[in-house]
Amino acid sequence: MEELTRLLHRAYATQAASGLRFFASYQSAEDTRFRLEKGECWVAWNEGGDMVGTITVVAPFLAPAGYPVRRPAGSFWQLAVDPSCRGHGLGHRLMELAEGRVRARGLSQVVIDTSAEADDLVSWYRRRGYVPIGAWRWAVTNYDSIVLGKDLGSSPL
Repeated sequence: MEELTRLLHRAYATQAASGLRFFASYQSAEDTRFRLEKGECWVAWNEGGDMVGTITVVAPFLAPAGYPVRRPAGSFWQLAVDPSCRGHGLGHRLMELAEGRVRARGLSQVVIDTSAEADDLVSWYRRRGYVPIGAWRWAVTNYDSIVLGKDLGSSPL
């Protein structure tokens, strides 16, 4: 848990430095464990044996009351790539893995959220087919989130 938590902190350090308080930028190892227990944690290692990426897949996603999801959906969180490994498609591969796991669980929708102020992240998700479907505010962050959805099958969001 400690190594995974350090990876999350490294991966979200840029956002934290810009003033965005992503939970993954400061969560404890106990928080990491709690979040992992809600789904499937996938980890990527480099050839040297270093942990360089992760994603947690939750399907079905039990959204809190009022969260803007319109039908049963899967989700993923704690998507993180070590800064030294960015730009090589690892984040995209982790996201594709998560979408495949959601499909394997019989769901055709994915819903995620990120800071509405993180233009680079929002654009990255939108280039991969995610569309805005609402807004949300988590108690553990200091920003409003944009909720994004993606249709993995034939049903509309």
